[in-house]
Amino acid sequence: MLCGGRNGVQQRKSSWQDGVEGTNCPIQPGQNWTYRFQVKDQIGSFFYYPSLLLQRAAGGYGPIRINNRIVIPIPFPFPRDDFDILVGDWYNADYKAMRSGLDSGRSLSGPDGILINGRGPGGASLSFQPGATYRLRISNVGLRTTINVRIQGHKLLLVESEGSYVLKENYTSLDIHVGQSFSALVTADQPSNSAYYIVATSRFIDQNLTGLAILRYAGSSKALPSGGLPQGPANYDYAFSLNQARSLRWDLAVGAARPNPQGSYHYGQIPITRTIVLRGEAAAIGSSTRYTVNGISFRYPDTPLKLADYYKISNVFTPGSIPDNPDGHRPALEAAVLDTHYRDFIQIVFENNEAEMQSWHVDGYGVFVVGMDYGFWDDGKRSGYNLVDAVYRSTVQVYPNSWTAVLLSLDNMGMWNIRSQLEDKRYLGQELYMRVKGDDPIPSYRDESPIPDNVLKCGRA
Repeated sequence: MLCGGRNGVQQRKSSWQDGVEGTNCPIQPGQNWTYRFQVKDQIGSFFYYPSLLLQRAAGGYGPIRINNRIVIPIPFPFPRDDFDILVGDWYNADYKAMRSGLDSGRSLSGPDGILINGRGPGGASLSFQPGATYRLRISNVGLRTTINVRIQGHKLLLVESEGSYVLKENYTSLDIHVGQSFSALVTADQPSNSAYYIVATSRFIDQNLTGLAILRYAGSSKALPSGGLPQGPANYDYAFSLNQARSLRWDLAVGAARPNPQGSYHYGQIPITRTIVLRGEAAAIGSSTRYTVNGISFRYPDTPLKLADYYKISNVFTPGSIPDNPDGHRPALEAAVLDTHYRDFIQIVFENNEAEMQSWHVDGYGVFVVGMDYGFWDDGKRSGYNLVDAVYRSTVQVYPNSWTAVLLSLDNMGMWNIRSQLEDKRYLGQELYMRVKGDDPIPSYRDESPIPDNVLKCGRA
């Protein structure tokens, strides 16, 4: 069985089409189902993936491009071409065996390699015309490993991040955390008779894994690149990564999905109506190791939450079943649902008190990443927020023993998944759902699309 998610695509007004187990019944073997959703008010680089049962470990992912409308120019010279680059860690084990190991209490071992566009070292290649500029849309589609990407002899001019145009800045290498996507411009300005390495290396794990692709200039020989691989940051250099993340800025002067400038939305001047602190950590529940958010390890009920909410089926979930802050109560298994109000403007703080990276994604939304730092969050940290040009995206990293704060406007009604992007942790419960609902018992079609005619039903629906 299968559900197909689209990482970062907001699917305005239609969580019915979100492609995760809390909103959709799985597509059964031998069957098919058509997702119908709009990409209004979005541009950018994203990817699709299988969302159930660790299936992403077997592949099944691919890129999604949402282009500007013709009447809205892109804020840089039109590139000669676009290339999608999907990087990710790879495990030789069958995903079902990996799942069985997690079910029996074993942690995932380290990955066996790094793939670029589904291929091992040297298997993927790009061809550039000398002097031309290309747009590379790079996504980390792996299971749990941050990856640093760089190109021998070339700079990456960052221009977009998950639907936001950012202030253009050159990087020699770029940390891409699990689930994140970026666009960078690369100009073929090196000697055209040579080839160059595209390098993707693991970060923040004990192994030193390297994925390689080849960049060739048109007309050059088939010889391999010469010289050593370009050096990236030290494996556990968190300061490099944190400083790079803080350097990303929203480009206030340009339009994106709409012609008005991105900066015309003054998010920093909107009063915050609610603050939610989500702490992700491991916990022992019974004899099993699980992963939790505020002490709750998500357990899927027999009926998708969206269907249960629509049909008012009892004993499936309780709105507000997860606290707004970690309260130290005994860890428990439950279908955790945050209850929120349509049109509120809220703050979510992701806290990580563990010794490894975390990456979090919010379905249905982009968020303003206003702050991140070491230690625990408190109200005093707001004084250091970026309330002017914080990057707007859907996937955010949280460094070890650190926090990341985001702001979001709840303008997309529905039942939306908030999850760890580390697939083993998500499989073992590190996720929740956010119900965004207005005052009307039956939403207006202006605010939320009706139940699809072809909706799949399962459980008690």
